[in-house]
Amino acid sequence: MDIRIAPSILSADFCNLERDLQAIANADLVHVDVMDHHFVPNLTLGEPIVKRICEVSPLPVDVHLMIEDPDRWAPEFARCGADSVTFHMGATHAPVRLARQLRDMGVKACFAVRPAEPVEPIFDILDEFDMVLIMTVEPGFGGQKFLANQMAKTRRLRDEITRRGLDVHIQVDGGVSRSTAAIVAEAGADTLVAGSAVYGADDIAAEIDLIRNNAAAAYRN
Repeated sequence: MDIRIAPSILSADFCNLERDLQAIANADLVHVDVMDHHFVPNLTLGEPIVKRICEVSPLPVDVHLMIEDPDRWAPEFARCGADSVTFHMGATHAPVRLARQLRDMGVKACFAVRPAEPVEPIFDILDEFDMVLIMTVEPGFGGQKFLANQMAKTRRLRDEITRRGLDVHIQVDGGVSRSTAAIVAEAGADTLVAGSAVYGADDIAAEIDLIRNNAAAAYRN
């Protein structure tokens, strides 16, 4: 798998969102965090805004649901035009059923694991998903410090995917930058979410390329 960079618009200027989407056109995905003020303390975007993002984005839209009841709401975000929808282990009641529903809709199904959660419980259902998201910060706010202790979890997941010959991406979200890109890629992650590191850069496109190159040099498939 090639390294993919997914800038998070949580760090973009929401008053100039279309401009900031165009600024990341050399990335691979656009990462959209949806928070409901319940599953996490922050509150961000709903379906109408996500639908409009999907309409104007130059990149496939990767929606990360940090919300209660994704069994009910994930299909709604899929209908907005998302390329992939991620939901959390602690929020869904029927992860396999939801993953199959999303895939039947032509949308990639993805599963998120928070820092305090083990990854091993999902090993038996890995083939139901297109991607697993390892959170390297506590979900809810951008700009947090990278949790390097999540790399052991990432390596175990990569080893399991490789052992079984599965076509499953590993995404890492939280504190990813030019300095941590090699760390997460060496652990086996191929999809890197970067928010403040990208949108806080003087040259956004160049920063995306730098993060991708740093990761590619260290990636362990």
